[in-house]
Amino acid sequence: MDITIHTSFLPHDDPDASLAFYRDALGFEVRSDVGQGKMRWITVGPVGQPGTSILLAPPAADPGVTEDERRTIIEMMAKGTYGWILLATRDLDGTFEKVLAAGDAEVVQEPTEQPYGIRDCAFRDPAGNMVRIQEIR
Repeated sequence: MDITIHTSFLPHDDPDASLAFYRDALGFEVRSDVGQGKMRWITVGPVGQPGTSILLAPPAADPGVTEDERRTIIEMMAKGTYGWILLATRDLDGTFEKVLAAGDAEVVQEPTEQPYGIRDCAFRDPAGNMVRIQEIR
């Protein structure tokens, strides 16, 4: 079998703020940006890796989502428990400093050597999604 991860989803509640974080702070390229206002679907991905993307999308745009479900999604996003992603870099300290300098994200954890052998850091993006970044060794 030949299966790859093509696109992963993360919710946004402010497309411009999310775009600034993923494009400017993380350096991802914008592959598409469709829709208008808060109803925008933005596809971003790492430069040089056209086969891997993140779709930043309005989380409750599906007409099958009930009002109760919309409220739950909004509450979970506000707590940072709805969406998350794990990224990797060879330069964790440099990446951390770049994201920190961009000012678009909340620092959850500075670069730390974990007791289970991984060195990583964590941010919450403008929508509250947890973004953990591991160091590739």
